[in-house]
Amino acid sequence: MAILIMLHTATPMLTDANLLRLLQLSSVSLPVGGFAFSQGLESSIELGWITSKADAFDALSVQLTEGLGRLDLPVLQRAMLSANKPDLIALNHWNDLALACRETEELRLTDTAMGKALARLLRSLNIEVPFAPTEPLSFVIAYAVAASHWKIPFHSAALGFSWAWLENQVAAATKLVPLGQTDAQRLLGELQPLIPDAIEQAGTLDDDNIGACLPALAIASCYHETQYSRLFRS
Repeated sequence: MAILIMLHTATPMLTDANLLRLLQLSSVSLPVGGFAFSQGLESSIELGWITSKADAFDALSVQLTEGLGRLDLPVLQRAMLSANKPDLIALNHWNDLALACRETEELRLTDTAMGKALARLLRSLNIEVPFAPTEPLSFVIAYAVAASHWKIPFHSAALGFSWAWLENQVAAATKLVPLGQTDAQRLLGELQPLIPDAIEQAGTLDDDNIGACLPALAIASCYHETQYSRLFRS
């Protein structure tokens, strides 16, 4: 049965300890390799689809609202609930769904490479990850395990997850479009207000409506697989 999870209830307080762990989990220095993946952005620029800050805003805003807001964030919410119980069957289900929704080999590689790296880091910190090291693991599921272990409330975890994604994407755009540092900061400022909206949307979706369809992103990712010269792995 589909379950509707709303976010209009009182948000648990974020303690100083929780906040510091969230900052650690969302930091660009977290060794998960997010900087190595452009997620289709590099080929979009090579193809001439993105040539300016305005184009980058359009592309990233759609990915944020229609990608993260409809797939990653609702899966994060459910995975955190599953990890808290714990319900390993449900956690495996959400991992399978997240990976099934990656529309190209490169997008799946991005997800599993970052998931494997985060799981390895968590194990080194003596945090149990209920997946074998050889199993494909979505980054969003590994992130949920960490957030659950450190007792970070969902809303705060979702802010951190979205911010980390956005910062990596804008960093890639800064190198590729290219953007100056000031324009990059303006772009971050323009996109930030969309994050709370994406989180709120995630809380209104029932299980059957979780999923994303971004054809241009999938096409760009496919082109990237055979792009002659590239800076990013995907």
